[in-house]
Amino acid sequence: MININIKEMNRLKIGLYIVSTPIGNLADLTSRAKLILESVDIVICENPKHSLKLLNNLGIKKKLLSLHDYNEISLIKRIEKYQHNSSIALISDAGSPLISDPGYNLVRDYIEKNLIITTVPGPSSVISALQLSGLPIHNFIFLGFVPKNIGGINDLIKKFSEVSLTGVMFISGSRLLSFLDILSKNDDYNVSVCKEITKKNEAVYRGTPQKIIDIFSKDNKKLKGEFVLIASKFKSKDIIKINNNINKQIKSLLKKFSLTEVVEIVHKLTNISKKEIYGAALLIKDD
Repeated sequence: MININIKEMNRLKIGLYIVSTPIGNLADLTSRAKLILESVDIVICENPKHSLKLLNNLGIKKKLLSLHDYNEISLIKRIEKYQHNSSIALISDAGSPLISDPGYNLVRDYIEKNLIITTVPGPSSVISALQLSGLPIHNFIFLGFVPKNIGGINDLIKKFSEVSLTGVMFISGSRLLSFLDILSKNDDYNVSVCKEITKKNEAVYRGTPQKIIDIFSKDNKKLKGEFVLIASKFKSKDIIKINNNINKQIKSLLKKFSLTEVVEIVHKLTNISKKEIYGAALLIKDD
């Protein structure tokens, strides 16, 4: 059983506390996160109006400082007088801070000054979407927000497809259908599109890009808001086939041959795609 010493929590060490907040359901805020937010001297957030709703719901009153990409350097200078004598929390509008959100320079500043930094883990839309996707998530790459231009989109698709990784990305409803259309023309993908995770209207759409296009084309209202999109070229049957029947052979071959040679050998013997074999071999090699 985990015990939380409230008196100890109220005497926080001076430093930066990276606190995860709910991505939808307020009940997902951890007990430790609540205690930290109650105990810190200052809260750095993206949108004070948004964060104020969370803190008011918790009955917490704190000094709020706004952090964005364009003001991060000036904010660091602004809080210099507090850093050596105050505990400060960093939160985002929702989920785990720093994931496609500002804060990197702030963390680097604390590290370079040899000040305490710690994390208060909790909700993450990236991890939650992966869990709900029904796609292989043993090896994935997070790609942030989908670019607006076609060239950028093709480069992004190449990043996860060439190395046989499941790709995780954020995308707005206004660009979802055009991205799926491009994805469907690149190769044979399976996707999962998640919206409103942990909320009352949580929805997950799974299937080929064309199937998802058809679903949203019938009801444009579903395109409102932002989504977490998961895309993978892996097929479940191939993963099972590799794991259950071929992994021992791959492991044995890796003792005698290079990774590239093993992929070629197993591909010729099984006709499974080289990318699936490469992904499985990487897992075995790193094990």
